[in-house]
Amino acid sequence: MTKTNLLLTALVTFTGAASSLPAQITFSKDVAPIVYHRCASCHRPGEAAPFSLLSYDDVSKHGKLIAAVTAARIMPPWKAEPASYSYRDARRLTDDELNTIQAWVKQGMPKGDPAKAPALPEFTSGWQLGTPDLIVKMDKSFTIPAEGADIYRYLRIPLNLPDDKWVRAIELRPSSRQVVHHVLYFADSTADAQKIEAEEDASKSPMAGMKVNRDMVPLGGVAVGAQPHLLPAGLGLILPKGTDLMFQYHFHPTGKEETEQSTVGLYFAKEAPEHTLISIQLPVAYGLFSGLNIAPGENDFTVRDSFVLPVDVEAVSIGAHAHYIGKTMKMTATFPDGKIKTLLDIKDWDFAWQDRYFFENIILLPKGTRLDSQVSWDNSDNNPKNPSRPPIQVTWGEQTKDEMGAVTLQVFPAVESDFATLHTTYRQHVREIARMRIMQDPSLLVKVRELTGNSDLGKSR
Repeated sequence: MTKTNLLLTALVTFTGAASSLPAQITFSKDVAPIVYHRCASCHRPGEAAPFSLLSYDDVSKHGKLIAAVTAARIMPPWKAEPASYSYRDARRLTDDELNTIQAWVKQGMPKGDPAKAPALPEFTSGWQLGTPDLIVKMDKSFTIPAEGADIYRYLRIPLNLPDDKWVRAIELRPSSRQVVHHVLYFADSTADAQKIEAEEDASKSPMAGMKVNRDMVPLGGVAVGAQPHLLPAGLGLILPKGTDLMFQYHFHPTGKEETEQSTVGLYFAKEAPEHTLISIQLPVAYGLFSGLNIAPGENDFTVRDSFVLPVDVEAVSIGAHAHYIGKTMKMTATFPDGKIKTLLDIKDWDFAWQDRYFFENIILLPKGTRLDSQVSWDNSDNNPKNPSRPPIQVTWGEQTKDEMGAVTLQVFPAVESDFATLHTTYRQHVREIARMRIMQDPSLLVKVRELTGNSDLGKSR
């Protein structure tokens, strides 16, 4: 189905769905509150959206398009379905909001009494999380060619911090946003970042930046469509004094040569955090050991992974990642008493819109809870997001025409002294999954060594 047909189908589907709404729907009274709350943060001057939605004229000009893309759940960009626990800053429209927009367009988009319109929303100028505690900029730029393969590249910023800091958020402001698909953040307090930077400056390979050094401390990342978030109070990620920030960029050429030189804002906790965060990713290694080998025409290739929590944990946020033909993402928690709670459910994955979903309230997951993750892909002609026409065989890899996939839950142990147990048990799970898969396919060992920079991996100990 083409994108145009998808929009038309969505618009027809919602026709007549607003029978329980007031007879007269107006922009001022009914539609403006929805648009200002759900859309205007991006649809305003200076932001990424292609047009502004701050006035009746703005909205009515695009009314039919708005009705179609909201009905199809293309906009606002919020892919997570309602789950067992609510998310902070959710952009997903309610059914009542959807029906209101459809009825307003069907009625001819009346303006109504301007006096009844809400005040224009106030937005933070520049940095979305407010003024950062530290602002740094890359001291040199990187050029992305107009065409060619995707590029993975490490770019470094020395911080020269005199004391240890704890990061609550990192906000990235790319100079060429359109070529930046996603960025991973790392802290390096050794000389490794400088060494990797020098090696990459001398390399001509577009994949030079895929080597992840095991001594670097992950600080999170950002992908297309994601918004920056502050970690809850009392939480932070260590940034040792003398640290270099290392950014692993995934660049996607767009047909025009671009130059990237990001500015970065860092937000620090006022004091050392009370707990240590850890990410539980299922399937592990973004599905590297899951046997991804998706035949052309396969419309429901699915992998699963499970992990039983060895200690009580508190869940902070959850997110997912796959490439173009990703289809569904789900993680559930089965409690020791048998109750099942959904943590994340994405039924229509979209590579263009990726986000991390922070829970409205931190969730207690008791010892013995089983986390179950399920990821599926659609490699058929019926998938309008499939980049290959006709479909081709797809295996695990870093290029966007390759695939990977996982759901990642960010947690901390309810009792800090349990961190070692949690960390060790999860690492054992990763190693066991890797060991079993490498026994089936020894060639994976070479890929793992390339990705981790660990030449000792797989040797007897």
